Amino acid sequence: MAVQQQALLLALQAVTDPHTGKDFVSTKALKHLQVHDGDVSFDIELGYPCRSQHPALRKALIAAAKSVPGVENVSVNLQTRIIAHAVQRGVSLLPNVKNIIAVASGKGGVGKSTTTVNLALALAAEGARVGILDADIYGPSQPMMMGIEGRPESLDGQTMEPLENYGVQVISIGFLVDKDEAMIWRGPMATQALEQLLRQTNWKDLDYLLVDMPPGTGDIQLTLSQRVPMTGAVIVTTPQDIALLDARKGIRMFEKVGVPILGIVENMAVYCCPNCGHTEHIFGAEGGRRMATEYGIDYLGALPLNMQIRVQADSGQPTVVADPEGEIAGIYKAVARQVAITVAQKAKDFSSKFPTIKISTET
Repeated sequence: MAVQQQALLLALQAVTDPHTGKDFVSTKALKHLQVHDGDVSFDIELGYPCRSQHPALRKALIAAAKSVPGVENVSVNLQTRIIAHAVQRGVSLLPNVKNIIAVASGKGGVGKSTTTVNLALALAAEGARVGILDADIYGPSQPMMMGIEGRPESLDGQTMEPLENYGVQVISIGFLVDKDEAMIWRGPMATQALEQLLRQTNWKDLDYLLVDMPPGTGDIQLTLSQRVPMTGAVIVTTPQDIALLDARKGIRMFEKVGVPILGIVENMAVYCCPNCGHTEHIFGAEGGRRMATEYGIDYLGALPLNMQIRVQADSGQPTVVADPEGEIAGIYKAVARQVAITVAQKAKDFSSKFPTIKISTET
């Protein structure tokens, strides 16, 4: 019995991406469909990394294809194709970096750096090529959290090679100065140093570069937001009113410079006693969710106030690598996946497609 391609497409159209709610046929994610007698093969091209979700997705697609009379064998090839997306107007993309995502907070001490490192590791675990720029000149923490020591090499005397651990590329001022040295620099010096870290690092074909922003909305943060080609920003806050007050300032800063907010992460949302199981909202309840609703921003998820998150980060083995199958790592992966999906749905960058116009003065 000959398999009808149209019947096959209708069957496959019934399978939707659980993360976007859209099917793979109408979005043209289904490619290279081939039908030979009872054998069917096709590719699914995803715009975001989700390696952990592939088995369930493949199972659903195979079941849909086999529901068509005559189909006996089904081969599904799941691919990830991450592309560059639009950034602020007038800011050019960085070579070898497709998407730059700022992880910011208006206030220090809300777990922004811990969130950055775990989101980066989660994206890498899902199959993306990821880097971290530690933009906190005065208090760099990524070297310790990523368990990296040493100094970057320079192969040409002008650029630096990023250091790497757990499959993530990292650059930080912490690699270039002594551990106990205080960076007594004024704003312009710090900003210049950050731009050098960003643009003089030989990033290796990154899908995502996460920028661990310094806390606040001062000169350094504003300059970074204006000069660094950012696809979007993730705001980290705690439910506490005083933290939310400063997070609002961070949101407004990004809005003013044309950087879209990808979502809000609510950190230290609830404490669960490991001995008796009692839960307590130490910093208030769902303040981040209310703020997300108020601003019309995606609420990406809530992380608990948990000692293991701190212990694992301090030891250079953040939660996503220390306990990759644990509940908290699962939350980080879900948040990272949602960030990547939001990026994938944004406008593509076409600047590389434009021809270079040369004006000749010759007659």
